[in-house]
Amino acid sequence: MNETIQNKLALLPDLPGCYLMKDRQGTVIYVGKAKVLKNRVRSYFTGSHDGKTQLLVSEIEDFEYIVTSSDLEALILELNLIKQYDPKYNVMLKDDKSYPYIKITNEIYPRIITTRKVKKDKAKYFGPYPNVSAANETKKLLNRIYPLRKCNRLPDRVCLYYHLGQCLAPCVKDIDSKIFEEMTNEIIKFLNGGHEQVKKELEKKMMEAAEKLEFERAKEYRDQIQYIETVMEKQKIVSGDQTNRDVFGYAVEKGWMCVQVFFVRQGKLIERDVSVFPIYRDPEEEFLTFVGRFYDTEHLKPKEILIPETIDKSILEKLLNIRVLVPKRGTKKELVDLAKKNAMLAIEEKFQLIERQEERTIGACQQLGEALNIETPYRIEAFDNSHMHGADPVSAMVVFINGKPAKKEYRKYKLKNTAKHDDYGAMQEVIRRRYTRVLKEQLPLPDLIIVDGGKGQIEVAREVLEDELGLSIPIAGLAKDEKHRTSELLYGEPPMSIPLKKTSDAFYLLQRIQDEVHRFAITFLRQQHQTNALRSVLDEIEGIGPKRKKQLLSHFGSVKKIKQASVEELMEAKMPKVVAETIYQYFHNDTLSKE
Repeated sequence: MNETIQNKLALLPDLPGCYLMKDRQGTVIYVGKAKVLKNRVRSYFTGSHDGKTQLLVSEIEDFEYIVTSSDLEALILELNLIKQYDPKYNVMLKDDKSYPYIKITNEIYPRIITTRKVKKDKAKYFGPYPNVSAANETKKLLNRIYPLRKCNRLPDRVCLYYHLGQCLAPCVKDIDSKIFEEMTNEIIKFLNGGHEQVKKELEKKMMEAAEKLEFERAKEYRDQIQYIETVMEKQKIVSGDQTNRDVFGYAVEKGWMCVQVFFVRQGKLIERDVSVFPIYRDPEEEFLTFVGRFYDTEHLKPKEILIPETIDKSILEKLLNIRVLVPKRGTKKELVDLAKKNAMLAIEEKFQLIERQEERTIGACQQLGEALNIETPYRIEAFDNSHMHGADPVSAMVVFINGKPAKKEYRKYKLKNTAKHDDYGAMQEVIRRRYTRVLKEQLPLPDLIIVDGGKGQIEVAREVLEDELGLSIPIAGLAKDEKHRTSELLYGEPPMSIPLKKTSDAFYLLQRIQDEVHRFAITFLRQQHQTNALRSVLDEIEGIGPKRKKQLLSHFGSVKKIKQASVEELMEAKMPKVVAETIYQYFHNDTLSKE
């Protein structure tokens, strides 16, 4: 605990509010709320903690706090701060899926579409559905019954849907807006459990058509009835009423929480959501934050939610403005218990996998820091240079954060001032360009820099960082064996080989970093070489400028096919006859070698 933190701890008030934990670079790494700020924030720096909480505390170099007037205000502020800063320790590890919804668009002539994104656009959303097929089938059913428009943009003539009786053709006819309003209301009733009434009305129409000997029309009604039964009645009934509700249950194990959410729609359990994430405070408070974030993202609020009895429902009712129940008995209590049971099974099943992933990522960073005798390198930036026999020299940088690749932060460099075959000059240029920009734009500095190479590459990188830029960042080098595999870690002044077991997680992390930066550099090199090759061949031909070159490549796809094309085929690519003949002669002149 540094002096800044000690002084601030003494000034903490006995009031509710939010706190923001920061690392040594001033980045917010965790946001929390507390009923009593003084007790909660102090608890991080006193007593014993589990491994992941120790990891969080080890990175805290400063904190801020904001006092609120109530617990609810603190929860709302916490949700906004998490959204603003996206702290790395406020993570929710979720199943990688989004849910399909049916949407009635907010337009003069509304449409029915399926979507996975719920927006605040005044449209009507229904769902979620078990899968996109179920949503599409329901949409298809509604389109058969209700003749809303189907096209994205209104055409200037009627389409097939009009002739099939599935569209009123607002593109060419003046349709009273009340008709669409009535249809929209009927669809809303249908999706909120009114399909049984629609089915009865269709059955009545089917019988009337049969009595009039209109058997084709009666068959259409029968098919629609069967379609409703097939689409709308697949799920098992778990509740006697038709109220749309979400059922929450959670389990906690070894500082991790799993939350299961059951989506019950029209009395049927149609889908579930699973989230597993680390927690750093009381499970009840983590649960409240989770629910707030759950409905602040892509999930629609239902009519009511069911929660476990350990949770204070009054805060959620005020936050969400919906009905919150804590069932004590009956079917609803059974649903909450089922969600809790599933949460416990899920956390037990995933725990070993999560632990192993932590070992291979953050654990590997800790191992690497211990081997190098430096602070844990949570942010690692690695560099590799590449060229094609001295031509097209490039460099690439990859970033690993907490042992995982951060691909949005990868960077490519075309080397401008480096002579052919000058690996040291290439390393100097890319290090200079990268960290000059980091300082200028106040970007986060890495905890460790890794260069692909040996002592020479380390030394030239250190010269630029320390002598030119005044930065003191640990630099390590990775050497390869004759089979181009990671074989040795070099570090220190002068650089020495660091013993590291090849079966350790730290060595595996280094292998992944070296393979990734090499892959990224080689891919960029090939792209550059191909671009330069195209430029050198086509730009030599008289009459071929950037526009015609683009036309040729777009039409033929490659230089090889351009070489093989006849004059007539070149003219088909919109080349004037004179230019087409020039291209043909260029590639078929035996006195020149164009291969």
